[in-house]
Amino acid sequence: MTIQSKVSPPGPKALMAGYLENLAMVERLHRLLLDVIKDEFERLTLLEINPVQALLLFNIGENEVTAGELKSRGYYQGSNVSYNLKKLVELGYMHHQRSDIDRRSVRVRLTEKGRKVRGLLMDLFTRHAEGLVARGVVDAAGMEEINAALRRMERYWTDQIRYIY
Repeated sequence: MTIQSKVSPPGPKALMAGYLENLAMVERLHRLLLDVIKDEFERLTLLEINPVQALLLFNIGENEVTAGELKSRGYYQGSNVSYNLKKLVELGYMHHQRSDIDRRSVRVRLTEKGRKVRGLLMDLFTRHAEGLVARGVVDAAGMEEINAALRRMERYWTDQIRYIY
């Protein structure tokens, strides 16, 4: 008999406690990420944009996208994507251009100034990834396990939204 067969599956209370802890952890990690970015920008005296705007720059990368595409990706719930894009254009971090076909649609892409901020975040995230490994917090295989579990939860939640009606 293996150890696995001796361990009983968690009961409903333990399962619910674990699920609620997962939800709280995801929310807490997002807030901490914004705080980490804010602290890094304060250290670098880059104070004219906020962490949400910096993540917009990072996630757009070398792509040219519409505000609608960013909203549909769902990364920026709780923030006003249109406002943040407008501010980033005004501050010179992004170019914007109205579509010739649909004048309501605006496409945006990073300027050189925006790419520099993206580079700062890439450097920060690289240091963090290397630090996690160096301190034995998690290795590449462990990171992939975490990502796989989070992707499964994302797929489950997406299915809940898609098939609720």
